[in-house]
Amino acid sequence: MITNRTDQTAAIRALKSAAPYIRMYKGKTFVIKAGGGVFGTPTLTQSLMEQISILHYMGVRVVMVHGGGPQLTEVADAMGVQTRMVQGRRVTDEKSIDVTSMVLNGLINTRILAICRELNIQAVGISGVDAGLVQAHRRKPVQLEGSSEVVDYGLVGDIDRIDTTAIRNLLDGGYLPVISPLSADEHGTLLNINADTVAAAIGAALSAEKLILCTGAPGILERLEDPGSLISYTDLGGLKRLRQSGSLSDGMLPKARAIESALNGGVQRVHVVSYASPEGILGEVFTNEGTGTLIVADVNHLPANEQHLT
Repeated sequence: MITNRTDQTAAIRALKSAAPYIRMYKGKTFVIKAGGGVFGTPTLTQSLMEQISILHYMGVRVVMVHGGGPQLTEVADAMGVQTRMVQGRRVTDEKSIDVTSMVLNGLINTRILAICRELNIQAVGISGVDAGLVQAHRRKPVQLEGSSEVVDYGLVGDIDRIDTTAIRNLLDGGYLPVISPLSADEHGTLLNINADTVAAAIGAALSAEKLILCTGAPGILERLEDPGSLISYTDLGGLKRLRQSGSLSDGMLPKARAIESALNGGVQRVHVVSYASPEGILGEVFTNEGTGTLIVADVNHLPANEQHLT
């Protein structure tokens, strides 16, 4: 009995601590992007969706955008389709775009919806193609940053515009949109777009309170080889310095560009958290200390109680 009372006290204390944040964020829009790595393990996927479900139940208007990189590579290998990555971005030819559609719009999106049904969340799966949500054009060959090499990414898109009509209608109806980043150009040609980029663009178009990027890393690291070098908070200037120092590489490079785009587009705060942590999202949202990295436009405008590192 004593143990039970202690557990109750701890639970009530936690709820009281979270109450100010619940009041603050009820009715606000969060865009949550989950990397494909989380969908490789049922336990991780379940944990992530349980955290998202709590936000949804608390009245946060959650929009979920998902990737699927590891699954794309696995299925492509099984089908004999070669995978090429350049600076964290996938080169996509005609065979690859078919695999992309199968994996993102089919396999992963449907699995997420199935878990949402188990958690009693009214979720709807859509892609950037649906209702003209993500309007894009095929990317022209580009010269790599810091190199003379020119790369043609193939059927990869750059975003022209986000039409939020479908998302807003779903949110207003109490639904949780689960979005695959696949899109199409004005001629109906399917285009693969980096999920971080899509999430950032959607967040800006919705004037989201938060963009939360769930990754395999604990957050942004000052030293790539040292998990203990987690940066608790930074701003656009700090992000630029990290890129220049080489602290950002591979998959973190498109994330950094997405973060910059989101903040410059009007998203209030961006968080990078680990999907491997059972409290990664909730700990980041409902505590001052957080669990990952918070990025704002300018740390000088960050309240003192959130500047928890010296």
